[in-house]
Amino acid sequence: MQQKNTAAIPAASSGALSTLVTVFFFWGFIAAGNGVFIPFCKHYFHLDQFQSQLIDFAFYLAYYIGALVLYAIATLLGSDVIARWGYKNSIVYGLLFSALGAVIMILAVNANTFPGMLIGLFAVALGFSLQQTAANPFAALLGPPETGANRINLGGGINSFGTFIGPIVVALALFGATRASDDQINSLGLGKVTILYACVGALFVLAAAVFFFSSKLPSGKYETDAEKSPNALIALIIMTCLLIGIFIPIFRSYLVETTDPVLKQAIEMGRIKWLVAGLVIIVGTLLTSLALASRNSDGWGAMKYPQLVLGMLAIFTYVGVEVTIQSNLGALLADPKFGGYSSSQIAPFISMYWGSLMVGRWTGSIKNFNPSASLRAILIFVVPVIAFGVVLAVNAIAQNDISPLYSYGICVLVLAVAFYAGQDKPAKTLLLFASLGIICMVTGILTTGQVATYAFLGGGLFCSIMWPAIFVLSIAGLGKFTSQGSAFLIMMILGGAIIPPIQGKLADLKSIGIHNSYWITVACFGYLAVFAISVRGILRRQGIDYDSSIAAEH
Repeated sequence: MQQKNTAAIPAASSGALSTLVTVFFFWGFIAAGNGVFIPFCKHYFHLDQFQSQLIDFAFYLAYYIGALVLYAIATLLGSDVIARWGYKNSIVYGLLFSALGAVIMILAVNANTFPGMLIGLFAVALGFSLQQTAANPFAALLGPPETGANRINLGGGINSFGTFIGPIVVALALFGATRASDDQINSLGLGKVTILYACVGALFVLAAAVFFFSSKLPSGKYETDAEKSPNALIALIIMTCLLIGIFIPIFRSYLVETTDPVLKQAIEMGRIKWLVAGLVIIVGTLLTSLALASRNSDGWGAMKYPQLVLGMLAIFTYVGVEVTIQSNLGALLADPKFGGYSSSQIAPFISMYWGSLMVGRWTGSIKNFNPSASLRAILIFVVPVIAFGVVLAVNAIAQNDISPLYSYGICVLVLAVAFYAGQDKPAKTLLLFASLGIICMVTGILTTGQVATYAFLGGGLFCSIMWPAIFVLSIAGLGKFTSQGSAFLIMMILGGAIIPPIQGKLADLKSIGIHNSYWITVACFGYLAVFAISVRGILRRQGIDYDSSIAAEH
């Protein structure tokens, strides 16, 4: 993307930055809160595990649709719509759209309709998609370029804080101080969901007003020319149309109520086939596009680079595995072999899962503050312990039982050793963390009880820094297509909409069940390990140093 005019870059402003990072908190708070909301809706609306995962489907699909629409507009008009609106206005529009989603949620709750709630969540996340597209580059604008990574890292840290706070607050909003059994959930009603989203919607509007009226925030407006890539746009539109065709029969099957075991089995097997077909369409479209672009790169833009296309699949897989581990965790913990916890008791575990990502991200941010080699070696072990303590402390304040989580500190120390071994090299670190993710998932599948629970929670530790590692490897060497490539990577948050429902459907099959459904996470971490290995050779052939330090944090 070629920049014609640039806005003045102001001196770093703590007031402006503190205003901006509020949106980072919102993303984490709502997304992680879904981990408690999913089992609540499952029991309240009498859903199966697949149907409960439609919450993630609606939420993360919105990120893909939002990014695709912005990319299509930029390609058709030949200019970046976010740059024309300005980063500040784009965030305001995104916040107001999320507030509209909160209103839809309230209306759906009052109508007692689960599909309506899915529409509300979709609208909230669609606003998030617009906010996220603008917020990261906006953070880089709020001060000297050489400290831009630190500001983005701060946003990532605030986002992680929101992710482990979200489940605690949502659990308190839904259940209060009670520890209701799942059979008692219907007696609680949906009134508290109305209050929760009324508060969230009000915060969205308040944040939008603060952004709009803040004189400290620059507009961030640019006049830009978008790099043309009509072939890539056509491929993505075709993929989207095919996915819509795939999910229509899936949603129709949701509306079918039957007690006929034969018909019910046929419906379930049909869902599996359609879900797998959707996954094949996504993978097939991207690999076919890469093959066609390798023959003639004209019109393919950033998708002519193999590291970008394989990186899109890596982001798809990473987001999918990060989300599906925790989205299905409530159902796993309900199994007596894993404690037999009710939906009102799982908040500390969901919080610790997302807190594990915070532990890793805080540790991954150490080098951005340029400590000496000896101090960095110390901080790699001190920072994760402090972050772990913060997660425990907040849960204790919320009066959650944290005694089952004390020994999890051993896993945190393993993370510290992995960071030390990774040496801030993205390909090496990604391979190491993907391998540890595989070990955690296999351990969780082959065991039960506290060991298995810790193993699945450990998935959060080893997902923690995958976003920046994948991102920096995927956009390396893209040159003028870097901005476009970044947009393609954002689209692949779609993985959070596809992989959790697949696992949910596998969990519904009696021959597999919730425990064995976690084999899908092994496959996800397996691809991430393959990407870490293959991208080294790809970048080497292009003369790129793949071992350069990670420059950004998610």
